[in-house]
Amino acid sequence: MSHASADDYRPGLEGVIASETAIANIEGADGAGGLEYRGYRIEDLAGHVSYEQTAFLLLHGELPNRQQLREFDARLRQARPIPEALVELYQRIPKSIHPMDVLRSSVSVLAHFDPDANAAPTDHAANVRKAERMIAQMATAVAARRRISQGLPLVAPRADLDHAANFLYMVHDKVPSEAMRAAFDLSLVLYTEHELNASTFAARVTVSTLSDIYSGIVSAIGTLKGPLHGGANEEAWKVLERVGSPENAEKWIQDALARKQRIMGFGHRVYKTGDPRATILKTHCRALAQEVGDDRWERIAEPIEQAVTSQKMLPPNVDWPSARLYHYMGLEIELYTPIFALARVAGWAAHVIEQLDHNRLMRPRARYIGPPHRPVKPIDQR
Repeated sequence: MSHASADDYRPGLEGVIASETAIANIEGADGAGGLEYRGYRIEDLAGHVSYEQTAFLLLHGELPNRQQLREFDARLRQARPIPEALVELYQRIPKSIHPMDVLRSSVSVLAHFDPDANAAPTDHAANVRKAERMIAQMATAVAARRRISQGLPLVAPRADLDHAANFLYMVHDKVPSEAMRAAFDLSLVLYTEHELNASTFAARVTVSTLSDIYSGIVSAIGTLKGPLHGGANEEAWKVLERVGSPENAEKWIQDALARKQRIMGFGHRVYKTGDPRATILKTHCRALAQEVGDDRWERIAEPIEQAVTSQKMLPPNVDWPSARLYHYMGLEIELYTPIFALARVAGWAAHVIEQLDHNRLMRPRARYIGPPHRPVKPIDQR
């Protein structure tokens, strides 16, 4: 029998290798840090490869050729409609419920209507088909719930729009500009995958019991909801709102740092010298600010970013610019984390499939710090 050693204890499992993966590398080819999807640097993918191509890469192992992309894209577009039963559920769920809670329930409901619902958990081909349907339907589900919660009529998906444009269209009932579409597509690519983060780990732990892929994605959504993970982009926007104006930014951040207040959107458990995704998105934030004719949020964000980076040595992570990016698109703060989820589902699914293809039940140990062995006294002697 193995024994858990005190020397092996790593709070939060920091630095512990729990899985082998061929999906993502966050150390870079030279170990200096970076992000690669199946060997491709994120800097080379971003702006050059669409979300559809990125999802195909993660699920199928290689970037698609033209024929493969046409077929994959057609499958996604065909799968976009969601069951009427789910729409009816949205009308019954109180409007005050957080969209991530609704999305968690949505994926559970979608599982019941999947044509491969009764396939074995280890059926690779069926899991890939389920993953493709979730990529398509989660976007529709998020948009549909948002419309219903606002008392607006549903906007059906359009088969002539790509994944990014179609989502924005279903939310706003308006086809986005090319700049908006391209920026949103880029954000989805950057959010698609990030190795063994908390939500991905939760998904892999769930299916390591030979549970199904939908259960794994539900676990991931529940994990992503937390403000220390996916909810960080919502908190990053709240920081900007609290500051209010560019004139207040410098004093606000210095006061916050003096109080040792944690500023959401900065620092990363793995990236110590900077999140490459944040660098990519920052350029698009400036471009969209110009398109909407309001650079106020950029002028608020810049001194905060400079102060936290120089004084706390915490560079921004992807959540810092993404919050502004989505604001410029007219997306409400409640949608920020669900958007993270509808992008990340491709990465989650790839990890779930990889786990099930080479499964070993995940069962870590805990270091016991409670009372030593003691006898049970009769109740009258306690």
